[in-house]
Amino acid sequence: MFKKKEKVYDQPVQKDRNWRAKIGKGAGIAAGILILFSLFMGSVYSLKENEYAVVTTFGVPKVVEESGIHFKIPHVQRLSRVPKTINGFSIGYDSNSGESVDKESFMITRDYNFVNVDFYVEYRVTDPTKYLYASENPIFILKNLTQSYIRDTIGLYDVDSVITTGKNEIQASIKEKIISRLDAEDIGIQLVNITIQDAEPPTQEVINAFKNVENAKQGKETSINKANQKRNEDIPAARAAADETVKTAQAQAEERVNEAKGQTARLNELYAEYQKYPLITKQRMFYETMEEILPDMKIIIENSDGTTQTMLPIDSFTNPSQGEKKTVQKAEPTEPVEK
Repeated sequence: MFKKKEKVYDQPVQKDRNWRAKIGKGAGIAAGILILFSLFMGSVYSLKENEYAVVTTFGVPKVVEESGIHFKIPHVQRLSRVPKTINGFSIGYDSNSGESVDKESFMITRDYNFVNVDFYVEYRVTDPTKYLYASENPIFILKNLTQSYIRDTIGLYDVDSVITTGKNEIQASIKEKIISRLDAEDIGIQLVNITIQDAEPPTQEVINAFKNVENAKQGKETSINKANQKRNEDIPAARAAADETVKTAQAQAEERVNEAKGQTARLNELYAEYQKYPLITKQRMFYETMEEILPDMKIIIENSDGTTQTMLPIDSFTNPSQGEKKTVQKAEPTEPVEK
């Protein structure tokens, strides 16, 4: 009786022990698989084209630049990613919301005026290892250096230069100072550019005043440009007119010279004829002169009682129709002539 009862109760207990053993074995296998999977996943990493990988083995860093799939030893080698691209941050305003940050933008100028100036700083990593291990936070260092040099440089200029004409010079000066300081610090980053985004006085009244000044300067530049344009148009026209006047004068001078030469040649010919035939030449010259003068003369005879008589021109006897068209000239006789 007792043996049969022992057999009845012993079989379920044995089955339960076998089931527990199988479950434990399966859990161990699953845990092993998970461990192997985690080790495999921890040994593979992908690197993009716009980033560096710094793999540290027992404190010794190694830079990986090639993009693609790479392997490392899990739990032995530590991976850090560093961007290759140009990054930036704002000073004086929040780049996400656009709201002003007064504690960063509020500054004082050389002439003791207040001004709000916003900057945007661009940088890139030049040495990934130094970027990670040469300093605790290189971006924070760059931002502090930039703010320091900005305030120092703004304090060297008056408010008019900061707001209007001196922006390029201020940017160049700040950039040069930061680059020199980063080279000395050697923290693995390089300044690419720094730009003044906005510069304005803290009050609306001053803003309006500076806008008026800027408008006046633009008006001045516009007037100067118009004057230069007018000058560029008038000078060529004046030169052309001067050239035309000179050419006309030269032509007239040449014409008069030629005329004088002709008259000289004519007088020389007359003189030669005069030397050959003096009396005949004198008479011919007298007749030619009278022929030119007498047709245009009008003779007026004044009597002793004050009355006058007009005689027709001499040529009117031969050509009456032309006598009234001659030019009037007055000739006073030396003594009265009776009718």
